[in-house]
Amino acid sequence: MSGFDKTWLALREPVDIRARAKPLVEQFSRHLEDVARPAVLDIGCGTGSTWRSLATRLPATTQWHLLDYDPLLLAEAERRIGAQKHVSFRQFDLNQIESLPLAEISVVTASALFDLCSAAFCDLFARTLAASKTGLYAALNYDGVMEWSIVHPLDQQVAADFNRHQHFDKGFGPALGPDATDHLRRCFEDLDYTISVATSPWIMGPGDHDLQAAFLEGLVTPLSEIGTLTQKEISDWLDFRRARIAEADSSCVVGHTDILALPRH
Repeated sequence: MSGFDKTWLALREPVDIRARAKPLVEQFSRHLEDVARPAVLDIGCGTGSTWRSLATRLPATTQWHLLDYDPLLLAEAERRIGAQKHVSFRQFDLNQIESLPLAEISVVTASALFDLCSAAFCDLFARTLAASKTGLYAALNYDGVMEWSIVHPLDQQVAADFNRHQHFDKGFGPALGPDATDHLRRCFEDLDYTISVATSPWIMGPGDHDLQAAFLEGLVTPLSEIGTLTQKEISDWLDFRRARIAEADSSCVVGHTDILALPRH
């Protein structure tokens, strides 16, 4: 799977925290309160953003196990979190999903992960969790919505091209992209889980100018690779968007959804 720059992860973290659907977090916490020894396995942990978002909102006795394939991000997570009695770190390749260390794990968590994964990966992942009756809380899955407060004629084409690119292979086969949450919901419904889904949109305002700028830069390669727009059209659109950011008069909404899947007892 392609790695992520820790600078990008740091930029997006405050917006990620704001975006999480609070009702699902509360439901997740109530579920763990009923578990004698609650334990969370956070996959694709990056620099530990999920832990920072949820640790104070879940039962204090929750044991956290953070997994990531990238040793640099894992080291950064360990540095930022520090020595914590209830937190451990481990390098792990999610392509070995059937070997996930699920013994005594109550719920697997992931943030901004499953839109990068294939249908086959999610099918196997769901069956793996169901075999041990483990729950899932998967937040911030991109849902295909991309809108700006100040409209440009190419906005819809930009969004359509980016969404098409989101189905390219990101390391786990042809990615589900905006279809990830719906696919996960069907997977876990078929396995007799209780499912809750809620929207968790990014809302990037003028105060998030650095993130808005980085988000724009991240669109350049996908738009160029799809090739519907000419390089001049892409450049002109980017110049327009950068000017709106510089003038602090533009906001951007990027849609995401959260899903909580819990086994029926």
